[in-house]
Amino acid sequence: MNRLPTIAGLSAAAAGALFIGVQIGHPPADVAHIATTEMTIRESAKILMAVLALIGVAGMFLHHRRRLGAVGTTGFALLTAGYLAILAVQCIVAAVLPALVSSNPAYVQDVLDAAVGGTASGDIGHLPQLFLVSGLGFALGGLLFGVALFRAGAPARWAGLLLAAGTTSVLALSALPESFNRPFAVPTGVALIVLGVALWRDQRRPAVALVAEPA
Repeated sequence: MNRLPTIAGLSAAAAGALFIGVQIGHPPADVAHIATTEMTIRESAKILMAVLALIGVAGMFLHHRRRLGAVGTTGFALLTAGYLAILAVQCIVAAVLPALVSSNPAYVQDVLDAAVGGTASGDIGHLPQLFLVSGLGFALGGLLFGVALFRAGAPARWAGLLLAAGTTSVLALSALPESFNRPFAVPTGVALIVLGVALWRDQRRPAVALVAEPA
């Protein structure tokens, strides 16, 4: 049995659970909280989430690639770029910003403001471009990939539409208060869990059938 879909399915489900879990009771994105142990744990969980999501999305694409077409391929490429950018952002937030809290708190706050869709008052280099790639790749990639999964008749295909809606909703966050970041993550997390479990179960069905057939 090919283990890739199994690993990918479980990875996607774990990524979705982490994506929801890290939002619960999330403190504000400010200098006062960024260097705390709690934020270190949360940001580390987000890094793990991004890695697991990359594995999960890749497994979904490879398992259904013959039915996804150009839309699905484009969506997969954009979503992968988005998650890679998210991974880079979380590594910066977890490892770099806490070290700068004492020496340059204004820069840290500017980065945090820009990361949640706000505007930085100072110069933060090329980080806005990285945030743009993460946001657009996540939103547009999720939209195209989710629609392609639905059209391809993948297991739990309704979750493909939920993925499309959940990822696209982040485009509205720049015009909404930061508190909206947390509940808006739930649909995407649920979609990843359902799609991941469906992929895992879909991979197990042929093995179950082969065992049952001789009897």
